[in-house]
Amino acid sequence: MEEKDLKSIVGQNIYYLRTVNHLTQFELGEKLNYSDKAISKWERGDGLPDLYVIQKLSAMFHVSADYILTEHSEQDKKVDTKPLKRNRKIITNIAVIATWSVALILFIMLAIIKHSYIWQLFIYTIPVVGIVATVFTFVWQKGRGAFFSISLIIIGLILTVYFAVGDYSNWILFLLAIPAELILFLCLRIKITIKFTQKEKQTNPEEKQVNQ
Repeated sequence: MEEKDLKSIVGQNIYYLRTVNHLTQFELGEKLNYSDKAISKWERGDGLPDLYVIQKLSAMFHVSADYILTEHSEQDKKVDTKPLKRNRKIITNIAVIATWSVALILFIMLAIIKHSYIWQLFIYTIPVVGIVATVFTFVWQKGRGAFFSISLIIIGLILTVYFAVGDYSNWILFLLAIPAELILFLCLRIKITIKFTQKEKQTNPEEKQVNQ
């Protein structure tokens, strides 16, 4: 196999693995400590990543190094990402349940030791759960679904202040959720628009070669 053919095969495989995992060239470059220009160069077949990078790619996308170096048909190329996504959801759920469990343990301990039932602990846990969910959402899902987890933080904080103050006539506090939710929605829309624009620019490396 000629070097040119190998570069083209590796480039197509990197492009496929990146796009099937919903990553931009910039995001993949960040994970590998390379620039998006380097990723673009590999995908166009103008260069080859070193063995260390290929090893990192295989670990990141849960494929063998041989997969990256070998040409595949459209059918063979498909990578099953369902187990990975399922595991990530399970880990996120475990983290959320663990957070609620800590609140429950504190509630039981206070009930046993001080004979006081501070049910507000569960209210104060809501924003913490939102923070945990948001972290996992941005780490593994690139912010998809962040609206709901960040909304949970906003509502949780308002509920925390409401019950901490103890004056239940201060229901007007909940009006703060309206502008907060609108700002959150618009901020996430801006991010989605930017990502969509980036993906539009990053066309298939084969198309770029044709254009050149």
